[in-house]
Amino acid sequence: MLNITILGSGTSTGVPLIGCDCKVCTSKDPRDSRLRTSIKIQSDNTAVVIDTTPDFRYQMLRTNTTHLDAVVFTHPHRDHYAGLDDIRPFNFHSNKPMQIYANEITQVAIKRDFYYAFEKNKDAGLPEMMLHTIHKDPFKVGDLLFKPIQVMHRELPVLGFRIGDFSYVTDLNYISDQEKEKIKGSKVLILSALRPEPHPTHFTLNESIALATELEIPQVYFTHFSHQIGLQAELEPQLPSFIKMAYDGLQFTVE
Repeated sequence: MLNITILGSGTSTGVPLIGCDCKVCTSKDPRDSRLRTSIKIQSDNTAVVIDTTPDFRYQMLRTNTTHLDAVVFTHPHRDHYAGLDDIRPFNFHSNKPMQIYANEITQVAIKRDFYYAFEKNKDAGLPEMMLHTIHKDPFKVGDLLFKPIQVMHRELPVLGFRIGDFSYVTDLNYISDQEKEKIKGSKVLILSALRPEPHPTHFTLNESIALATELEIPQVYFTHFSHQIGLQAELEPQLPSFIKMAYDGLQFTVE
């Protein structure tokens, strides 16, 4: 059984947007307040976070996360990896490097921005990481088997993942038929749906609904929302019955 926690469900700016007084950014509904998109996956023996957002430290604190075995990355945009330095307390507690799983282009960004973590004669207190390269083949993290799903974020390759009967795909505006087959048969899918209006690198709300419908997944959660998505209380009842809107702090299990 997998336990899934939504650590953040917002786009790169987060919601509320700085300086915005729209009805979403000023909403009193806590579901409309969204940190940058990330999830935590837990089995009986393994805890993994997908992406370390700029909000990673706060996400760990407010979910009382005291143990983490690994971080798995989707792609090298800063809203998905900028918080990586804050793995340090997990190093302190475990006396072990954090296991980092990423494709080659994401590793280039990590080594560039967190270069000090890879110096030979580094000072104590800096983050400790052990990098593992994600290729096309499935890989194991503890007792969790990750199957990579390749999608496109305009020209940038992005990784989604299937873990058992759960699939996670964010930041995309194209997925091939071959990669769709890797998702089909899942019991639960988390899929990004940025906003109703067209966007050059993200699926719109209607495009995400169309993909979710095509894949025939019984339970779908949308995520990675901008403030343009509208109020959760108003939009969610309009969605197909098998689709819900993720929100920060949402937890569910996948058998």
